[in-house]
Amino acid sequence: MAVWQLAAAQSAHVAAGGEGPLERGAVAAAVALLLVAAGCDLFDGRVARRLGGSGMGAELDNLADVISFGFAPAFFVVAWGTLAGDGGVLHRAVALAAAAAVLLAVVVRLARFSCQAPDSSTFTGLPSPFGAMAVITVVLLDPPVYAGAAAVAVVAWLMVSRVAYPKPRGRLAYAVLGWIVVSAGCLTAWALDAPGGGLLLYSGGGLLLCLVLAVPVHLVAARRHTPAPAPAKSP
Repeated sequence: MAVWQLAAAQSAHVAAGGEGPLERGAVAAAVALLLVAAGCDLFDGRVARRLGGSGMGAELDNLADVISFGFAPAFFVVAWGTLAGDGGVLHRAVALAAAAAVLLAVVVRLARFSCQAPDSSTFTGLPSPFGAMAVITVVLLDPPVYAGAAAVAVVAWLMVSRVAYPKPRGRLAYAVLGWIVVSAGCLTAWALDAPGGGLLLYSGGGLLLCLVLAVPVHLVAARRHTPAPAPAKSP
């Protein structure tokens, strides 16, 4: 739905002879649909376990995740870097490469997740819904193409990395749901050009990127301060 909304808005924009980025309302509507998908993904596993899931349901869930959190953010990157940009062929190639990296990372991450034994407390690699939101955040912040593509590549790497991210369970799951609701409110304020709407969007987006990077930075710092094991004594 998010891809359809963005594609329809872009087609209408081009047909009307518009130049530059899309209207805020069209972009906000597409991002809001992705937030709805993230909210549903937060509780779909719990609902499946309660109602009795199946192997086919698990595969359909992976397919839906690839579309919602792989193809959709990759399409956002393409629209940002190629359709709305004016940097020429090189900028378009960089944006396409970044979009391909996002889609490939989500596919690899979900395939690895399906082959691994489930862990009760952590995910291996950045979860794809958070990765998708991080990519969309980069697009909304609208940095220079090379800087934005580099940031998108870092997010893609985090999704296929071995970094352990905590699973949103219990209170943390409801905190994430609250963050989704607040994000939707910030998007609405930004789309309506409300006073402070841009500040809310950029502040929330910066906070999300900081949280995504905080876990690997914390792990690296912890490893540096962990003392090396003492050598074994010879008998």
